[in-house]
Amino acid sequence: MITFPGKILQNLTSDVNFTEIITGSIWALGARVIATFLGLLSTIIIARFYGADVLGVVALLTSFLALASIIAVMGTGTSILRLIPEHLAKHSPTSAFRVYRKTQLFVIGVSLVSGIIMFLCSALIAETVFSKPNLRIYFSLASFFIVFMSLMQLNTQAVRGLRLIRVFALMQLLPSLSKLIILIPITIFLYHQSNPIYAMLASIFITALVGVWIMDRAFKKKIAPGEALHPVPMKELLTISMPMLMTAVMTFVIGQTGIIMLGIFRSQEEVGYYAVAVSLASLTSFILSAINTMVAPKFSELFHSGKMDELFHIAQKSAKLIFWTTFPILITLILLGKPIIAMLYGADFKVAYMAMVFLVIGQFVHSISGSTGIFMNMTGNQHSLRNILFISALINVTMSFALIPNYGMHGSATAASFSILFWNSTVVYCIKKKYRNTISYLPVCCNTKKTQQKP
Repeated sequence: MITFPGKILQNLTSDVNFTEIITGSIWALGARVIATFLGLLSTIIIARFYGADVLGVVALLTSFLALASIIAVMGTGTSILRLIPEHLAKHSPTSAFRVYRKTQLFVIGVSLVSGIIMFLCSALIAETVFSKPNLRIYFSLASFFIVFMSLMQLNTQAVRGLRLIRVFALMQLLPSLSKLIILIPITIFLYHQSNPIYAMLASIFITALVGVWIMDRAFKKKIAPGEALHPVPMKELLTISMPMLMTAVMTFVIGQTGIIMLGIFRSQEEVGYYAVAVSLASLTSFILSAINTMVAPKFSELFHSGKMDELFHIAQKSAKLIFWTTFPILITLILLGKPIIAMLYGADFKVAYMAMVFLVIGQFVHSISGSTGIFMNMTGNQHSLRNILFISALINVTMSFALIPNYGMHGSATAASFSILFWNSTVVYCIKKKYRNTISYLPVCCNTKKTQQKP
């Protein structure tokens, strides 16, 4: 007798294309599980040994580095995720390598300029924007690592484009692993309040250099003399990338506005509490991210091959897998979140529970909607996605300005969840309207639909 979970698994693995995605996702998911665990362990160590105040500083610097690198990469990470499989399929590995190398050099140049600007403005950022002069030295130091953060992001996407599943798993794992390996001994033997910041920056540096080495080695194994080339002018590359840059910036605003605005309006300590809420809530999103890493090239391949029915079939199965793997996490965090927080981080951090619940609900909406952002980017709908994300980001910023000064992290979590709800529901509606099909999955709706079709 086949159990209910067994039927779900049997249904999900019934075709070759989706089995390929599941196989890849197992590696990506395994890496994300370990990376998430290591990230939580790092957060626990910082909370226990350094306090919420230092945790808040780490969260602020991480957000600022992420924003600076997103601007430096300028959307080229997502565009080469689309272009590398396209050039491998239509032209040659050498052609794909030329696109990657041109993008890499461009990103390095923009990152260096961004780093100089951030270094010169570090006093302005710390004293005027955040009203926290003690952060000046940290922003100055972080400016030197923008180029490494940008290369880390670019190479992670390029590895996905080459479908190097195990290598991508390593790239996901390396930042958290190297950070923890550095943090533990310096906490024991060289204790200093700035240790978590140094460990974070060092992990970015290590991951970036390893990524550059991996990509050069991977392409050298594939390319051969005399292969067909299809040069992509920088102007064309930027034309593809700019809408994706806007998408990345808007996604950042939706995900990180809370931390930055809490840093502006509230104390570093409250930022630290909110960082814990975000860290736990992200447990419901790492599965989505793991599956997205594998469906992105498959979506691009099926779309450019004109196999739309197969594309939606794969997208819906992906959404179904995401739902059944995230739902238990959602329930556990809502029912047992408060004792979990107290046990891991200490009783003082229980104030983050309600903020975590709001964020978890938002992540659940994101999960049941399917791979909305990836689908839009890989099917040439990046302009529409950009517009939707712009409105969502505007909603988030407006609500954050209105709620955070009075309600703190609870206002931030409310704004983030509402903007995620708007973003995903709007994208699902647009896909339904344009293609007369959906990529989302919700058992109640699906069961109702099946019931209505029966005579």
